[in-house]
Amino acid sequence: MVKIRLMRIGSKKNPHYRVVVVDERRKRTGGYIESIGHYDPSKKTAEPLVIDAERATHWLSQGAQPTSTALKLLEQLEIPVGKAIVKRGKNYRERTAAAAQS
Repeated sequence: MVKIRLMRIGSKKNPHYRVVVVDERRKRTGGYIESIGHYDPSKKTAEPLVIDAERATHWLSQGAQPTSTALKLLEQLEIPVGKAIVKRGKNYRERTAAAAQS
């Protein structure tokens, strides 16, 4: 299965991440299919979160499943995720219940 997940590229105590499309069997820092953005959680850069919405939408339409963290980042940029999400975990149920109430 293809996943959209984060790949750590930062140094010690200075995390930076690449948002990548990767086969789920690969290691965290292993080879990836495509890099679609980057994320700086410490917000030290001018643009801490950049994701190519067109490529993310393409991969989601092809069946790529975002991890929970990648999903939060996609939602933060208001990238339409649609029905691509596998129903998993407590956080998914809370988000869908909150969305249904809104």
